[in-house]
Amino acid sequence: MILVADSGSSKTDWLLYLENQELKQFRTSGLNPYFLNEKEIVKILYDQAQELISYAAEIKEIYFFGAGCSSPDRHEVVSNALSVFFTKSYISVDIDLLGYAYATCGHQKGLCCVLATGSNISFFDGDNIHDGQHGLGFVLGDEGASTWFGKELITDFLYGNMPTDIYKIFDATFKLTKDQVIKNVYQKPDPNTYLASFSKFIETIRDSEYGIELLNRGFLQFIESNIKSFPQYHNFKCHFVGSIAFNFAEELTTLCKKNEISIGKIILEPIHDLMTFILKGGLEKAY
Repeated sequence: MILVADSGSSKTDWLLYLENQELKQFRTSGLNPYFLNEKEIVKILYDQAQELISYAAEIKEIYFFGAGCSSPDRHEVVSNALSVFFTKSYISVDIDLLGYAYATCGHQKGLCCVLATGSNISFFDGDNIHDGQHGLGFVLGDEGASTWFGKELITDFLYGNMPTDIYKIFDATFKLTKDQVIKNVYQKPDPNTYLASFSKFIETIRDSEYGIELLNRGFLQFIESNIKSFPQYHNFKCHFVGSIAFNFAEELTTLCKKNEISIGKIILEPIHDLMTFILKGGLEKAY
């Protein structure tokens, strides 16, 4: 059996390849070693992944790709936590961006963009990823991501900058006060997740003048600050992963074409493409 994991800060998708070629999928909270220590990860697995753990004795290989797994010491945090349950498994831990590159580019050169809760980009040379200076998080970056859109919506609402009709819908939907927002953003944990939760409202207003302008502004900021920071961006396919990219693929594609960006894959969740890559021996070629 082979187990593959794609972990962000908010959730982890697990896909188990069984001996009869059946696939079984699981989901737990995110396991980001930047925010969680080994004991905390073990507790999450114990509380949320009992069915998955029941296969532990039969799982031979685990490939974990996660946010925050950017250094050997953080690899070790995740690996040690997994080893508590999966004692007989070979365990490989790497950064989520590499998993996204495998899922979208395969072994071809290309740009791999993330537009989900947060945003990021890397250049994949066919073997390795090159991060650039991106992935600054929701305070300094996350252009075009759920957190960015959520932040824009909330500030426009609180400043009274929304069109009247949209303001009324937003107000009726969320019933926000300034004090609630301040408390959730500055005093409670996971402010990025809180901000990102408001981005779903864009689905309601995507055809309005305000919604179109907001989407175009967010995507254009991502294009200018992320994609165009790679001088040779026009020579490669540009792939996208994440809920924002997938749900607003039409608007994203239109804006990319206007900027002479060649679109590749746009996928919601990379876990199935990643498993296919691994089963076809992609990692053996990578190493």
